[in-house]
Amino acid sequence: MKLTLETKRLILRPFTIEDAQEMFFGWASDPEVTKYLTWNTHKNIEETKGILSLWVDQYEKPERLNFAIELKKEDKLIGGIDVVGYLGETYHQLFDEAVERYNARQKRNDRKINDYFEHLFNRPPSKSVIEGANKQKSFYEHLVYIGTKNDSAVGTPDAEKTAECLREYMEGFQARNPNLYVFNAVMHLDEATPHLHIDYIPLGHYSRGLEVRNAKNKALDEMGFGNDAHSNNRWRLREWEVLRDICNAHGIEISEPKKSRGYSYTVEEYGEHEDEIRRLNEEKAQVETELTDKQSECEKLDRQLEQKADQVKAILNYIPDYEKEFQIEDECEQLCEELTSLLNGKLSIMKHSDEIISKAQRLSKIMKKLSNSTHKSGDTVYALRERLDRSLKDTEDVRQRLKQTSGECSELRRDNSALQAQVDELTEFVSLLKRCEPLKYSEVRQMQENIHAQREQEVQQSAARKKKSWGLE
Repeated sequence: MKLTLETKRLILRPFTIEDAQEMFFGWASDPEVTKYLTWNTHKNIEETKGILSLWVDQYEKPERLNFAIELKKEDKLIGGIDVVGYLGETYHQLFDEAVERYNARQKRNDRKINDYFEHLFNRPPSKSVIEGANKQKSFYEHLVYIGTKNDSAVGTPDAEKTAECLREYMEGFQARNPNLYVFNAVMHLDEATPHLHIDYIPLGHYSRGLEVRNAKNKALDEMGFGNDAHSNNRWRLREWEVLRDICNAHGIEISEPKKSRGYSYTVEEYGEHEDEIRRLNEEKAQVETELTDKQSECEKLDRQLEQKADQVKAILNYIPDYEKEFQIEDECEQLCEELTSLLNGKLSIMKHSDEIISKAQRLSKIMKKLSNSTHKSGDTVYALRERLDRSLKDTEDVRQRLKQTSGECSELRRDNSALQAQVDELTEFVSLLKRCEPLKYSEVRQMQENIHAQREQEVQQSAARKKKSWGLE
């Protein structure tokens, strides 16, 4: 890829680290020039080297490039210009690898994705925002501004402060939001107040289907803002707090977020008209994220249907697997042993009734699967039938025992209900006795305590006699 252009007077070429001195003394250290740029005035040449190093690394990423402007005759560096990438190229860079892996797993051509952008929006990319059928956007714009034309209009000292705050805010935006890929950021200093436009594509990562997608709600979830109706508001509030701290450091105080959805960046307050527009935009963005979630749920259901279809196909095309058969046989034996243990006694049956039913159902499913299996080898069929007959017999025995124990469980439940009724009746009697005959109740309680003490004494004496007879004392 050729990155150098020449005209009669100028050369447009990539920057190098060696340009640091000319750039620093030429314009990077001049506040009158840098106040119109998206980065701050450089205080020393090391800052210039740092930004040049960043630009040099970006020549490997064609979505945004910075070029040096050089006078041909004088061989002198006089400025720079940046080139912002085409949205379609950005989509190819972000999603092509994931699309290629997704297509490689598809067996049907009609499920393959040729171009991810056109797959979402049914048209080629353009500079303006495009909405898909589910209100998903081709990219999202984050607008940040501080104050109004009444307190920070362009050309005033406060405007220079707010522009510096916006530059600092933008410098940390990508690091704070790794899932929001910024492909364009522009600061406008030619309108009523300085303001910043940040264009980004949200990146969500999935373990199934297309691994990387344009999914704002998923992107916010991965960044720790949750996956509910308020995740976007939580993110915007965090960004407001970042801007507030930056403004406070520069001696500017901004208002608290509005009580409506989202927030505003103000010094004092905005008019009712601006607040209403912002509120409606926030509600619209929230609906879009909810629709994105619904689309993700639909895709998840499609994947589940595919899995079920694959399972059915695997069953229809069953091929004998001797090792797997032995594993099934071992599982059947283990289930039978566990059921035998659980069916030992009425109390065990009552305590583990749900577990007994679950294991019996599992054993029944295994038997049904074995009974429906067919083998090409006669020897395999014969061996399978033998195991099937044994398993069916064991299953029938378990069913009979389960039927019997179910009746016993019902009987025990009835007995338990009767006992509970007696307990309730006795409790009520004791309560009435305590209220109506407190003296009698106290006498009965005293007699009961004496009986318990006597029983405990007898138990201790019996234990002492046993120890003595065993020669332990």
